[in-house]
Amino acid sequence: MGTVISIVVLCAVLFFAIRYIVKAKRRGVKCIGCPNGGENCHCDCNKE
Repeated sequence: MGTVISIVVLCAVLFFAIRYIVKAKRRGVKCIGCPNGGENCHCDCNKE
């Protein structure tokens, strides 16, 4: 029973994480990890 609960919790976490990323990409956020959402981003995530 504990294994089933662990799997359900893990699936829920993955579902909400993927949903967050998809929604952010639809809003046009280029750098999801940045606090500014990619605007005036000074991290390396937008540089190639």
